Amino acid sequence: MTKEQILENIRLKQSFLCVGLDPDMAKMPPSLRGDLFAFNREIIDATAPHAIAFKPNLAFYEVQGARGYAAFEQTVAYIRDHYPDIFIIADAKRGDIGNTSRMYASSVFDTLGVDAITVAPYMGEDSVSPFLGYDGKWVILLALTSNMGSRDFQLVADAEGTPLWERVLTTSQQWADSSRMMYVVGATKAEMLSRVRELVPYHFLLVPGVGAQGGSLDEVARHGITRECGLIVNSSRGIIHASSGEDFARKAAQKASELQAQMAQLLAYYEIL
Repeated sequence: MTKEQILENIRLKQSFLCVGLDPDMAKMPPSLRGDLFAFNREIIDATAPHAIAFKPNLAFYEVQGARGYAAFEQTVAYIRDHYPDIFIIADAKRGDIGNTSRMYASSVFDTLGVDAITVAPYMGEDSVSPFLGYDGKWVILLALTSNMGSRDFQLVADAEGTPLWERVLTTSQQWADSSRMMYVVGATKAEMLSRVRELVPYHFLLVPGVGAQGGSLDEVARHGITRECGLIVNSSRGIIHASSGEDFARKAAQKASELQAQMAQLLAYYEIL
């Protein structure tokens, strides 16, 4: 999927919402417990009118072994067949030596057919470049994450006072431009988004942490929005597990609609697109 196609969908839906498909079996309604694809199908149908992206996290499928992996494949195929305009992100956080990364890249792009994959940058260019060899596919590089442990390495500064996450942004721009690379920046780091935008003014940012993790959508937009929007904001638990009862799909649609309405207001306020 091209950058222009993503922008067109943002424009049409007045939304930059990504729904994280991270189904927790303990939070699913009893009638569907353990059936990841059936659960996802209901969530997808309920939220697709409000979303421009879906982001299934492989860990929630791999935990079931072959059955879970099959559910992941079914989920991607269902989105492709019924909502071909929606951007599909495999949240896998891969990052290994070149030969292994080539296999990872082929598995998600050739076999699964997703549009993008999250990648860890800390083994350097040769661990990332295999993912950049696919036309129309994207790398979403971890830059400044929302978890507490991000301070252990990402915020550590070198002798010149530059934190590691800034080095990630400046160095990785030599590997790909804004038509093939995005960055993960957590919503709980909203106060640092202004600096992020100084370093990467044109790249899309995938922003997790809005909703259950407490990130503020207004703050993310204030510091991170661009003339082309430049944001894909993810909500997972806050949408898909808004209810653990049989009304889960209706509640998910309601939560997604509420976020989309807020996003439409922000797009209008900042005169985007």
